[in-house]
Amino acid sequence: MRLLIRYMGPVIVSPRVESEDLHLSWSRSLSLTARILAVNLFVLALFSGGLFFLDSYRGQLIANREAIARQQALIIRETLPSFDDQKKAAFLQKFGQLSQSRIRIFNRAGVKIMDSSARGPAAYNLNDPAQESWQKMAARLLDVGFDFMVMAPRLETFLEPAHDTANAWSELQDRSSGQVKSTTRLAPDFTHMINAAATAPGGDFSVLSTTNAREIRQLVRAERLRIGIFFMIILIIAILLSLFLARTIVRPLRRLAYAAVRVRLGRDPEVSVPRLPSRRDEIGMLARALSDMSNALRQRIDATEAFAADVAHEIKNPLASLRSALDGMEHVSDPALHKQLMDVAKADVKRMDRLISDISEASRVDAQLAKAKFELIDLGDMIEQLLLAREHRGRDGNVQIAFARPRKGVALILGEDIRLERVLNNLIDNAVSFSPPGGLVQISATRAESHIVIRVSDEGPGVPKQEREAIFRRFHSERPPAEQFGKHSGLGLAIARTIVEGHGGTINVFDREDGRSGACFEIALPIPEDKPG
Repeated sequence: MRLLIRYMGPVIVSPRVESEDLHLSWSRSLSLTARILAVNLFVLALFSGGLFFLDSYRGQLIANREAIARQQALIIRETLPSFDDQKKAAFLQKFGQLSQSRIRIFNRAGVKIMDSSARGPAAYNLNDPAQESWQKMAARLLDVGFDFMVMAPRLETFLEPAHDTANAWSELQDRSSGQVKSTTRLAPDFTHMINAAATAPGGDFSVLSTTNAREIRQLVRAERLRIGIFFMIILIIAILLSLFLARTIVRPLRRLAYAAVRVRLGRDPEVSVPRLPSRRDEIGMLARALSDMSNALRQRIDATEAFAADVAHEIKNPLASLRSALDGMEHVSDPALHKQLMDVAKADVKRMDRLISDISEASRVDAQLAKAKFELIDLGDMIEQLLLAREHRGRDGNVQIAFARPRKGVALILGEDIRLERVLNNLIDNAVSFSPPGGLVQISATRAESHIVIRVSDEGPGVPKQEREAIFRRFHSERPPAEQFGKHSGLGLAIARTIVEGHGGTINVFDREDGRSGACFEIALPIPEDKPG
Protein backbone atom coordinates (compact mmCIF):
# COMPACT_ATOMS: atom_id res chain seq x y z
CA MET A 1 0.00 0.00 0.00
CA ARG A 2 1.39 3.36 -1.00
CA LEU A 3 1.09 6.42 1.24
CA LEU A 4 0.29 9.82 -0.28
CA ILE A 5 2.94 12.27 0.93
CA ARG A 6 2.89 15.58 -0.95
CA TYR A 7 2.45 17.39 -4.24
CA MET A 8 5.42 17.92 -6.47
CA GLY A 9 4.44 21.57 -6.97
CA PRO A 10 1.50 23.90 -6.36
CA VAL A 11 -1.04 24.77 -8.97
CA ILE A 12 -0.35 28.42 -9.81
CA VAL A 13 -3.42 30.61 -10.04
CA SER A 14 -3.37 34.33 -10.75
CA PRO A 15 -6.38 35.88 -8.98
CA ARG A 16 -7.91 39.08 -10.28
CA VAL A 17 -8.45 40.44 -6.75
CA GLU A 18 -5.77 40.66 -4.08
CA SER A 19 -6.10 38.63 -0.94
CA GLU A 20 -7.30 40.44 2.15
CA ASP A 21 -3.79 40.85 3.60
CA LEU A 22 -2.47 42.43 0.36
CA HIS A 23 -5.42 44.66 -0.53
CA LEU A 24 -4.94 48.44 -0.41
CA SER A 25 -7.78 50.92 -0.31
CA TRP A 26 -7.15 54.66 -0.26
CA SER A 27 -3.34 54.38 -0.57
CA ARG A 28 -3.32 52.20 -3.70
CA SER A 29 -2.74 55.21 -5.98
CA LEU A 30 0.34 56.39 -4.04
CA SER A 31 3.82 55.45 -5.14
CA LEU A 32 6.11 53.65 -2.73
CA THR A 33 8.26 56.77 -2.40
CA ALA A 34 5.22 58.84 -1.43
CA ARG A 35 4.21 56.25 1.15
CA ILE A 36 7.64 56.22 2.74
CA LEU A 37 7.66 60.01 2.94
CA ALA A 38 4.10 60.06 4.27
CA VAL A 39 4.88 57.58 7.04
CA ASN A 40 7.99 59.45 8.18
CA LEU A 41 6.31 62.84 8.00
CA PHE A 42 3.31 61.49 9.90
CA VAL A 43 5.65 60.48 12.72
CA LEU A 44 7.09 63.99 12.63
CA ALA A 45 3.57 65.40 12.77
CA LEU A 46 3.01 63.41 15.93
CA PHE A 47 6.27 64.81 17.26
CA SER A 48 5.01 68.33 16.54
CA GLY A 49 2.41 67.65 19.20
CA GLY A 50 5.16 68.77 21.55
CA LEU A 51 3.99 72.31 20.78
CA PHE A 52 0.96 71.61 22.97
CA PHE A 53 3.29 70.78 25.83
CA LEU A 54 5.00 74.09 25.14
CA ASP A 55 1.64 75.82 25.63
CA SER A 56 1.28 73.96 28.90
CA TYR A 57 4.75 75.19 29.84
CA ARG A 58 3.66 78.77 29.13
CA GLY A 59 0.54 78.31 31.24
CA GLN A 60 2.65 77.07 34.11
CA LEU A 61 4.92 80.12 33.84
CA ILE A 62 1.90 82.44 33.93
CA ALA A 63 0.43 80.61 36.93
CA ASN A 64 3.72 80.85 38.82
CA ARG A 65 4.06 84.52 37.96
CA GLU A 66 0.52 85.25 39.14
CA ALA A 67 1.19 83.42 42.41
CA ILE A 68 4.27 85.60 43.00
CA ALA A 69 2.26 88.75 42.22
CA ARG A 70 -0.44 87.74 44.71
CA GLN A 71 2.16 87.10 47.37
CA GLN A 72 3.64 90.54 46.75
CA ALA A 73 0.19 92.17 47.01
CA LEU A 74 -0.42 90.39 50.29
CA ILE A 75 2.95 91.48 51.63
CA ILE A 76 2.22 95.10 50.77
CA ARG A 77 -1.31 94.89 52.23
CA GLU A 78 -0.02 93.48 55.52
CA THR A 79 3.11 95.63 55.77
CA LEU A 80 1.92 99.03 54.61
CA PRO A 81 -0.12 99.95 57.76
CA SER A 82 3.02 99.59 59.91
CA PHE A 83 4.67 102.59 58.19
CA ASP A 84 3.85 106.22 58.86
CA ASP A 85 2.64 108.38 55.99
CA GLN A 86 6.12 109.73 55.17
CA LYS A 87 7.72 106.29 54.85
CA LYS A 88 4.88 104.60 52.96
CA ALA A 89 5.77 106.23 49.64
CA ALA A 90 9.45 105.36 50.03
CA PHE A 91 8.55 101.77 50.89
CA LEU A 92 6.33 101.38 47.83
CA GLN A 93 8.97 102.91 45.56
CA LYS A 94 11.68 100.60 46.93
CA PHE A 95 9.43 97.56 46.74
CA GLY A 96 8.43 98.39 43.17
CA GLN A 97 12.04 98.74 42.07
CA LEU A 98 13.02 95.41 43.63
CA SER A 99 10.04 93.53 42.19
CA GLN A 100 10.01 95.45 38.90
CA SER A 101 6.34 96.15 39.53
CA ARG A 102 4.16 99.20 39.64
CA ILE A 103 2.32 99.44 42.96
CA ARG A 104 -0.86 101.46 43.25
CA ILE A 105 -2.79 102.19 46.47
CA PHE A 106 -6.45 103.16 46.33
CA ASN A 107 -8.51 104.46 49.28
CA ARG A 108 -11.99 103.29 50.27
CA ALA A 109 -13.53 105.58 47.66
CA GLY A 110 -11.41 104.07 44.92
CA VAL A 111 -9.18 107.09 44.46
CA LYS A 112 -5.50 106.44 43.81
CA ILE A 113 -3.52 107.84 46.74
CA MET A 114 -0.07 106.31 46.08
CA ASP A 115 1.91 105.13 43.03
CA SER A 116 5.40 103.60 43.17
CA SER A 117 6.20 105.08 39.76
CA ALA A 118 5.19 108.61 40.73
CA ARG A 119 8.60 109.67 42.04
CA GLY A 120 10.95 107.24 40.29
CA PRO A 121 11.56 105.46 36.99
CA ALA A 122 8.60 103.58 35.50
CA ALA A 123 8.49 99.87 36.31
CA TYR A 124 7.64 99.10 32.69
CA ASN A 125 7.12 100.79 29.35
CA LEU A 126 4.49 99.68 26.88
CA ASN A 127 6.18 99.48 23.48
CA ASP A 128 4.37 100.55 20.33
CA PRO A 129 4.50 97.55 17.91
CA ALA A 130 4.46 99.87 14.93
CA GLN A 131 7.77 101.36 16.01
CA GLU A 132 9.61 98.05 16.49
CA SER A 133 11.96 96.26 14.07
CA TRP A 134 10.79 93.71 11.51
CA GLN A 135 12.44 90.92 13.48
CA LYS A 136 10.15 91.59 16.45
CA MET A 137 7.16 91.91 14.15
CA ALA A 138 8.01 88.49 12.65
CA ALA A 139 8.33 87.06 16.15
CA ARG A 140 4.85 88.36 17.02
CA LEU A 141 3.44 86.77 13.88
CA LEU A 142 4.98 83.46 14.99
CA ASP A 143 3.37 83.99 18.39
CA VAL A 144 -0.02 84.45 16.74
CA GLY A 145 0.48 81.37 14.61
CA PHE A 146 1.60 79.32 17.58
CA ASP A 147 -1.40 80.44 19.66
CA PHE A 148 -3.70 79.54 16.76
CA MET A 149 -2.21 76.02 16.35
CA VAL A 150 -2.49 75.17 20.04
CA MET A 151 -5.88 76.90 20.31
CA ALA A 152 -4.67 79.01 23.22
CA PRO A 153 -7.37 81.07 25.01
CA ARG A 154 -7.51 84.68 23.87
CA LEU A 155 -6.32 87.14 26.55
CA GLU A 156 -7.60 90.65 27.02
CA THR A 157 -5.49 93.55 25.82
CA PHE A 158 -3.83 95.54 28.57
CA LEU A 159 -4.46 99.29 28.43
CA GLU A 160 -3.69 101.94 30.98
CA PRO A 161 -7.03 103.55 31.93
CA ALA A 162 -7.61 107.21 31.17
CA HIS A 163 -8.80 107.68 34.76
CA ASP A 164 -6.68 105.58 37.06
CA THR A 165 -9.24 104.71 39.73
CA ALA A 166 -10.09 101.43 41.43
CA ASN A 167 -13.23 101.12 39.37
CA ALA A 168 -11.11 101.02 36.15
CA TRP A 169 -9.61 97.69 37.20
CA SER A 170 -11.72 94.55 37.18
CA GLU A 171 -9.55 93.05 39.93
CA LEU A 172 -10.80 95.77 42.33
CA GLN A 173 -14.49 95.76 41.44
CA ASP A 174 -15.32 93.95 44.70
CA ARG A 175 -13.24 95.56 47.43
CA SER A 176 -15.26 94.34 50.40
CA SER A 177 -14.30 90.68 50.41
CA GLY A 178 -10.65 91.13 51.26
CA GLN A 179 -9.65 88.44 48.75
CA VAL A 180 -6.51 88.47 46.62
CA LYS A 181 -7.13 88.31 42.86
CA SER A 182 -4.85 88.15 39.83
CA THR A 183 -5.31 88.46 36.09
CA THR A 184 -3.13 88.20 33.00
CA ARG A 185 -3.50 90.40 29.96
CA LEU A 186 -1.44 91.02 26.83
CA ALA A 187 0.34 94.28 26.17
CA PRO A 188 0.23 95.70 22.62
CA ASP A 189 3.62 94.06 21.97
CA PHE A 190 2.19 90.66 23.08
CA THR A 191 4.09 90.57 26.38
CA HIS A 192 2.23 89.46 29.48
CA MET A 193 0.91 91.95 32.03
CA ILE A 194 0.31 90.41 35.46
CA ASN A 195 -2.08 92.24 37.82
CA ALA A 196 -2.61 91.24 41.45
CA ALA A 197 -5.07 93.06 43.75
CA ALA A 198 -5.53 92.77 47.51
CA THR A 199 -7.99 94.71 49.66
CA ALA A 200 -7.43 95.40 53.36
CA PRO A 201 -9.83 93.45 55.63
CA GLY A 202 -11.67 96.56 56.61
CA GLY A 203 -11.76 97.92 53.11
CA ASP A 204 -9.73 100.98 54.10
CA PHE A 205 -7.39 100.64 51.11
CA SER A 206 -6.64 98.37 48.14
CA VAL A 207 -3.34 97.35 46.61
CA LEU A 208 -2.84 96.81 42.86
CA SER A 209 0.48 95.35 41.63
CA THR A 210 1.17 95.46 37.87
CA THR A 211 4.13 93.65 36.34
CA ASN A 212 5.23 93.42 32.74
CA ALA A 213 6.40 89.78 32.73
CA ARG A 214 8.39 89.89 29.49
CA GLU A 215 10.39 86.85 30.55
CA ILE A 216 7.36 84.61 29.93
CA ARG A 217 7.27 85.45 26.23
CA GLN A 218 11.07 85.29 26.02
CA LEU A 219 11.22 81.86 27.66
CA VAL A 220 8.43 80.52 25.43
CA ARG A 221 10.11 81.87 22.31
CA ALA A 222 13.46 80.40 23.36
CA GLU A 223 11.88 76.96 23.94
CA ARG A 224 9.96 77.23 20.70
CA LEU A 225 13.18 78.07 18.85
CA ARG A 226 14.93 75.04 20.33
CA ILE A 227 12.01 72.80 19.47
CA GLY A 228 11.84 74.30 15.97
CA ILE A 229 15.55 73.76 15.36
CA PHE A 230 15.31 70.21 16.67
CA PHE A 231 12.19 69.62 14.54
CA MET A 232 13.91 70.92 11.40
CA ILE A 233 16.94 68.72 12.04
CA ILE A 234 14.69 65.69 12.46
CA LEU A 235 12.68 66.74 9.39
CA ILE A 236 15.83 66.90 7.26
CA ILE A 237 17.00 63.56 8.63
CA ALA A 238 13.55 62.03 7.98
CA ILE A 239 13.50 63.29 4.40
CA LEU A 240 17.05 62.05 3.79
CA LEU A 241 16.18 58.66 5.29
CA SER A 242 13.02 58.53 3.19
CA LEU A 243 15.01 59.27 0.06
CA PHE A 244 17.57 56.67 1.12
CA LEU A 245 14.82 54.09 1.58
CA ALA A 246 13.29 55.11 -1.72
CA ARG A 247 16.69 54.73 -3.39
CA THR A 248 17.42 51.34 -1.83
CA ILE A 249 13.90 49.97 -2.20
CA VAL A 250 12.03 51.75 -4.97
CA ARG A 251 14.83 52.06 -7.52
CA PRO A 252 15.80 48.36 -7.57
CA LEU A 253 12.13 47.37 -7.59
CA ARG A 254 11.52 49.69 -10.55
CA ARG A 255 14.48 48.21 -12.44
CA LEU A 256 13.26 44.69 -11.71
CA ALA A 257 9.79 45.66 -12.93
CA TYR A 258 11.21 47.13 -16.17
CA ALA A 259 13.27 43.99 -16.73
CA ALA A 260 10.21 41.80 -16.10
CA VAL A 261 8.22 43.85 -18.63
CA ARG A 262 10.96 43.40 -21.23
CA VAL A 263 10.98 39.67 -20.57
CA ARG A 264 7.19 39.57 -20.96
CA LEU A 265 7.23 41.55 -24.19
CA GLY A 266 10.04 39.39 -25.53
CA ARG A 267 11.50 42.20 -27.61
CA ASP A 268 14.99 41.78 -26.21
CA PRO A 269 16.37 38.27 -26.63
CA GLU A 270 18.94 38.76 -23.88
CA VAL A 271 17.20 40.63 -21.06
CA SER A 272 19.53 40.96 -18.09
CA VAL A 273 17.58 40.94 -14.83
CA PRO A 274 19.78 42.48 -12.10
CA ARG A 275 20.66 39.87 -9.47
CA LEU A 276 21.86 42.37 -6.79
CA PRO A 277 24.39 39.92 -5.32
CA SER A 278 25.52 42.34 -2.61
CA ARG A 279 22.05 42.56 -1.06
CA ARG A 280 21.08 39.97 1.52
CA ASP A 281 17.59 41.33 2.19
CA GLU A 282 14.21 40.45 0.71
CA ILE A 283 14.80 42.63 -2.37
CA GLY A 284 18.03 40.76 -3.09
CA MET A 285 16.14 37.47 -2.73
CA LEU A 286 13.46 38.78 -5.10
CA ALA A 287 16.06 39.95 -7.64
CA ARG A 288 17.83 36.59 -7.69
CA ALA A 289 14.52 34.72 -7.86
CA LEU A 290 13.39 36.85 -10.81
CA SER A 291 16.76 36.42 -12.52
CA ASP A 292 16.65 32.65 -12.07
CA MET A 293 13.04 32.60 -13.24
CA SER A 294 13.82 34.62 -16.36
CA ASN A 295 16.85 32.41 -17.12
CA ALA A 296 14.74 29.29 -16.67
CA LEU A 297 12.03 30.81 -18.86
CA ARG A 298 14.58 31.70 -21.53
CA GLN A 299 16.01 28.18 -21.40
CA ARG A 300 12.51 26.74 -21.63
CA ILE A 301 11.71 28.92 -24.64
CA ASP A 302 15.01 28.02 -26.30
CA ALA A 303 14.38 24.34 -25.61
CA THR A 304 10.86 24.62 -26.99
CA GLU A 305 12.12 26.31 -30.14
CA ALA A 306 14.85 23.71 -30.57
CA PHE A 307 12.36 20.94 -29.88
CA ALA A 308 9.96 22.32 -32.49
CA ALA A 309 12.78 22.52 -35.03
CA ASP A 310 13.84 18.94 -34.22
CA VAL A 311 10.26 17.74 -34.50
CA ALA A 312 9.87 19.37 -37.90
CA HIS A 313 13.15 17.80 -39.03
CA GLU A 314 12.28 14.32 -37.75
CA ILE A 315 8.79 14.33 -39.26
CA LYS A 316 10.08 15.45 -42.65
CA ASN A 317 12.06 12.22 -43.16
CA PRO A 318 9.16 9.72 -42.93
CA LEU A 319 6.88 12.26 -44.61
CA ALA A 320 9.25 12.54 -47.57
CA SER A 321 9.53 8.76 -47.74
CA LEU A 322 5.75 8.44 -47.57
CA ARG A 323 5.26 11.01 -50.34
CA SER A 324 7.82 9.26 -52.49
CA ALA A 325 6.10 5.91 -51.99
CA LEU A 326 2.67 7.34 -52.79
CA ASP A 327 3.96 9.11 -55.90
CA GLY A 328 5.60 5.88 -57.07
CA MET A 329 2.41 3.88 -56.58
CA GLU A 330 0.64 6.10 -59.13
CA HIS A 331 3.07 5.08 -61.86
CA VAL A 332 3.73 1.43 -60.96
CA SER A 333 1.63 -1.37 -62.45
CA ASP A 334 3.70 -4.30 -61.19
CA PRO A 335 1.73 -5.84 -58.27
CA ALA A 336 4.88 -6.92 -56.44
CA LEU A 337 6.46 -3.48 -56.68
CA HIS A 338 3.12 -1.90 -55.79
CA LYS A 339 2.94 -4.07 -52.65
CA GLN A 340 6.52 -3.15 -51.76
CA LEU A 341 5.71 0.58 -52.01
CA MET A 342 2.57 0.04 -49.95
CA ASP A 343 4.63 -1.68 -47.22
CA VAL A 344 7.01 1.27 -47.22
CA ALA A 345 4.08 3.68 -46.86
CA LYS A 346 2.60 1.65 -43.99
CA ALA A 347 5.98 1.54 -42.24
CA ASP A 348 6.34 5.30 -42.62
CA VAL A 349 2.85 5.84 -41.20
CA LYS A 350 3.68 3.62 -38.20
CA ARG A 351 6.96 5.45 -37.76
CA MET A 352 5.18 8.82 -37.83
CA ASP A 353 2.54 7.56 -35.40
CA ARG A 354 5.23 6.32 -33.00
CA LEU A 355 7.16 9.56 -33.42
CA ILE A 356 4.11 11.73 -32.74
CA SER A 357 3.20 9.66 -29.66
CA ASP A 358 6.70 9.99 -28.25
CA ILE A 359 6.81 13.71 -29.10
CA SER A 360 3.50 14.19 -27.29
CA GLU A 361 4.85 12.32 -24.26
CA ALA A 362 8.08 14.30 -24.25
CA SER A 363 6.27 17.64 -24.50
CA ARG A 364 3.87 16.84 -21.63
CA VAL A 365 6.18 15.18 -19.16
CA ASP A 366 7.52 18.42 -17.59
CA ALA A 367 4.08 19.95 -17.08
CA GLN A 368 2.59 16.69 -15.76
CA LEU A 369 5.43 16.16 -13.31
CA ALA A 370 4.94 19.69 -11.93
CA LYS A 371 1.38 18.74 -10.94
CA ALA A 372 1.96 15.09 -10.07
CA LYS A 373 1.15 13.58 -6.69
CA PHE A 374 4.23 11.94 -5.21
CA GLU A 375 3.81 8.75 -3.23
CA LEU A 376 6.08 6.62 -1.12
CA ILE A 377 7.34 3.87 -3.42
CA ASP A 378 9.37 0.74 -2.74
CA LEU A 379 11.61 0.46 -5.83
CA GLY A 380 12.39 -3.19 -5.01
CA ASP A 381 8.71 -4.12 -5.32
CA MET A 382 8.30 -1.97 -8.43
CA ILE A 383 11.23 -3.54 -10.31
CA GLU A 384 10.18 -7.04 -9.26
CA GLN A 385 6.61 -6.57 -10.54
CA LEU A 386 7.94 -4.95 -13.72
CA LEU A 387 10.19 -7.92 -14.49
CA LEU A 388 7.38 -10.40 -13.83
CA ALA A 389 5.15 -8.54 -16.30
CA ARG A 390 7.92 -8.50 -18.92
CA GLU A 391 8.54 -12.22 -18.46
CA HIS A 392 4.83 -12.93 -18.83
CA ARG A 393 4.71 -11.00 -22.12
CA GLY A 394 7.99 -12.49 -23.35
CA ARG A 395 9.51 -9.10 -24.11
CA ASP A 396 13.09 -10.09 -23.28
CA GLY A 397 13.58 -12.91 -25.84
CA ASN A 398 16.61 -15.06 -25.03
CA VAL A 399 18.27 -12.41 -22.86
CA GLN A 400 18.45 -13.21 -19.16
CA ILE A 401 17.70 -10.59 -16.51
CA ALA A 402 19.10 -10.82 -12.99
CA PHE A 403 17.76 -8.57 -10.24
CA ALA A 404 19.49 -8.23 -6.88
CA ARG A 405 16.36 -7.52 -4.90
CA PRO A 406 16.99 -5.30 -1.86
CA ARG A 407 15.40 -6.00 1.51
CA LYS A 408 11.84 -4.73 1.82
CA GLY A 409 11.66 -1.13 2.99
CA VAL A 410 15.26 -0.29 2.01
CA ALA A 411 14.77 1.29 -1.44
CA LEU A 412 12.00 3.76 -0.54
CA ILE A 413 11.61 7.03 -2.44
CA LEU A 414 8.96 9.66 -3.18
CA GLY A 415 7.75 9.63 -6.78
CA GLU A 416 5.12 8.86 -9.37
CA ASP A 417 5.10 5.15 -10.09
CA ILE A 418 3.86 5.31 -13.70
CA ARG A 419 6.66 7.68 -14.74
CA LEU A 420 9.35 5.71 -12.96
CA GLU A 421 8.11 2.50 -14.53
CA ARG A 422 8.46 4.22 -17.92
CA VAL A 423 12.09 5.07 -17.12
CA LEU A 424 12.93 1.55 -15.96
CA ASN A 425 11.21 -0.04 -18.96
CA ASN A 426 13.15 2.22 -21.32
CA LEU A 427 16.47 1.30 -19.69
CA ILE A 428 15.67 -2.42 -19.63
CA ASP A 429 14.48 -2.34 -23.27
CA ASN A 430 17.66 -0.51 -24.20
CA ALA A 431 19.85 -3.04 -22.34
CA VAL A 432 18.02 -6.01 -23.86
CA SER A 433 18.24 -4.63 -27.42
CA PHE A 434 22.03 -4.12 -27.15
CA SER A 435 22.73 -7.44 -25.42
CA PRO A 436 23.98 -10.37 -27.51
CA PRO A 437 21.89 -13.57 -27.74
CA GLY A 438 22.02 -15.35 -24.38
CA GLY A 439 23.39 -12.19 -22.74
CA LEU A 440 22.74 -11.14 -19.15
CA VAL A 441 21.21 -7.86 -17.97
CA GLN A 442 21.91 -7.12 -14.31
CA ILE A 443 19.72 -4.81 -12.22
CA SER A 444 20.38 -3.62 -8.68
CA ALA A 445 18.86 -1.12 -6.26
CA THR A 446 21.02 -0.12 -3.32
CA ARG A 447 21.14 2.63 -0.75
CA ALA A 448 24.08 5.05 -0.89
CA GLU A 449 23.99 7.74 1.83
CA SER A 450 21.07 10.04 0.91
CA HIS A 451 20.15 8.36 -2.40
CA ILE A 452 18.79 5.11 -3.77
CA VAL A 453 21.01 4.05 -6.68
CA ILE A 454 19.57 1.86 -9.46
CA ARG A 455 22.00 0.26 -11.94
CA VAL A 456 21.08 -1.49 -15.20
CA SER A 457 24.09 -3.21 -16.82
CA ASP A 458 24.23 -5.05 -20.12
CA GLU A 459 26.84 -7.02 -22.09
CA GLY A 460 26.56 -4.99 -25.27
CA PRO A 461 29.22 -2.84 -26.97
CA GLY A 462 28.92 -0.06 -24.36
CA VAL A 463 28.70 3.68 -24.95
CA PRO A 464 31.79 5.63 -26.04
CA LYS A 465 32.73 8.47 -23.69
CA GLN A 466 32.15 11.13 -26.32
CA GLU A 467 28.57 9.86 -26.81
CA ARG A 468 27.56 9.50 -23.14
CA GLU A 469 25.90 12.90 -22.97
CA ALA A 470 24.60 12.97 -26.52
CA ILE A 471 22.48 9.82 -26.08
CA PHE A 472 20.23 11.73 -23.66
CA ARG A 473 19.45 14.40 -26.24
CA ARG A 474 16.14 14.38 -28.06
CA PHE A 475 16.01 12.47 -31.35
CA HIS A 476 19.51 11.09 -30.85
CA SER A 477 19.33 7.42 -31.77
CA GLU A 478 22.13 4.88 -31.78
CA ARG A 479 20.59 1.44 -32.31
CA PRO A 480 22.00 -2.06 -32.93
CA PRO A 481 22.72 -2.75 -36.63
CA ALA A 482 20.27 -5.65 -36.75
CA GLU A 483 17.34 -3.57 -35.48
CA GLN A 484 14.72 -2.43 -37.96
CA PHE A 485 15.11 1.24 -38.95
CA GLY A 486 12.54 3.66 -37.50
CA LYS A 487 11.53 1.37 -34.61
CA HIS A 488 12.68 3.99 -32.07
CA SER A 489 12.12 7.73 -32.13
CA GLY A 490 15.28 8.66 -30.22
CA LEU A 491 13.23 10.20 -27.37
CA GLY A 492 13.32 7.34 -24.86
CA LEU A 493 16.46 8.34 -22.96
CA ALA A 494 15.59 12.05 -23.21
CA ILE A 495 12.22 11.35 -21.60
CA ALA A 496 13.92 9.18 -18.98
CA ARG A 497 16.30 11.98 -17.99
CA THR A 498 13.43 14.48 -17.80
CA ILE A 499 11.45 12.18 -15.49
CA VAL A 500 14.45 11.41 -13.25
CA GLU A 501 15.41 15.08 -12.94
CA GLY A 502 11.77 15.91 -12.22
CA HIS A 503 12.12 13.61 -9.20
CA GLY A 504 15.25 15.44 -8.05
CA GLY A 505 17.58 12.70 -9.24
CA THR A 506 20.27 12.11 -11.87
CA ILE A 507 20.83 9.57 -14.65
CA ASN A 508 24.17 8.78 -16.28
CA VAL A 509 25.88 6.01 -18.22
CA PHE A 510 29.27 4.44 -17.39
CA ASP A 511 31.37 1.43 -18.24
CA ARG A 512 30.69 -1.74 -16.30
CA GLU A 513 32.46 -1.88 -12.96
CA ASP A 514 33.79 -5.40 -13.59
CA GLY A 515 35.71 -4.22 -16.67
CA ARG A 516 33.73 -6.36 -19.09
CA SER A 517 32.18 -4.98 -22.28
CA GLY A 518 28.85 -3.29 -21.84
CA ALA A 519 27.14 -0.19 -20.52
CA CYS A 520 25.90 0.59 -17.01
CA PHE A 521 23.05 3.08 -16.66
CA GLU A 522 22.89 4.54 -13.17
CA ILE A 523 19.94 6.39 -11.62
CA ALA A 524 20.27 8.18 -8.27
CA LEU A 525 17.01 9.24 -6.57
CA PRO A 526 16.88 11.11 -3.24
CA ILE A 527 15.64 9.42 -0.09
CA PRO A 528 12.77 11.38 1.54
CA GLU A 529 13.94 13.33 4.57
CA ASP A 530 10.94 12.37 6.68
CA LYS A 531 11.66 8.68 6.12
CA PRO A 532 13.39 7.24 9.23
CA GLY A 533 16.70 5.57 8.58
